[in-house]
Amino acid sequence: MEYIIVVVVILLISSVKQINQYQRGVKFTLGKYTSTLEPGISIVFPLVQALHKIDIRTKTVDVPSQDAITRDNISVAVNAVLYYKVTDAAKAIIQVENFYYATSQLAQTTMRNAVGEATLDELLKNRDEVSAKIQIIVDKATDPWGIKVEMVELKDIVLPEDLKRTIAKEAEAEREKRAVIIRAQGEVEAAENMTKAARMLATAPGALHLRTLQSINDISSDQSNTTIWMMPIEILRAIEGLSEKLKK
Repeated sequence: MEYIIVVVVILLISSVKQINQYQRGVKFTLGKYTSTLEPGISIVFPLVQALHKIDIRTKTVDVPSQDAITRDNISVAVNAVLYYKVTDAAKAIIQVENFYYATSQLAQTTMRNAVGEATLDELLKNRDEVSAKIQIIVDKATDPWGIKVEMVELKDIVLPEDLKRTIAKEAEAEREKRAVIIRAQGEVEAAENMTKAARMLATAPGALHLRTLQSINDISSDQSNTTIWMMPIEILRAIEGLSEKLKK
């Protein structure tokens, strides 16, 4: 009798199951789905019933690097990370054998197909759009499994080495082109400013002499420079006229 009581107590204790807040329990009775249990304490009778606990928190799937060919026939290696969560624990158990593995495999296939539908420029410039496209496709395919794909992010896009060198040369040529254009624009602006200054000096009386004196002052401030004194032609003419008068 005591042995029977002990067995009954052990069975009762083992039938008490705790389901945490981040879990849902899928209960089967004699192999058939019975119900989905909410967090708390539940009774599951051994030998007759079985309980599968499913974590409903957001999970991360690191999609391994996949070799793919873009629409313009360029081979690239792409990897991504996928975020998803289980929204229906019963479907995740009943509809697919291993929802984690199945979701990962589906993401790999979808990523290769999405890369193949885009050119290399589109893949590099519109990475977010490609990621969103992968998310929509995977989310729709996993909906019967009770899974919600929240986000997909393309992490790395690895290009062939020869293509990297070509892109680097193009970028360098583009930088040199911009430098030449900026330098030419600067020379044009400098020429325009010099033209305006020349016109102002030519039209303003005495301005040219003042500019000459200013230049001489700037040069003479440095002792290492040799200063050349220049006299306005009007002074030379005045001296020449004075010398002629003295001769007479």
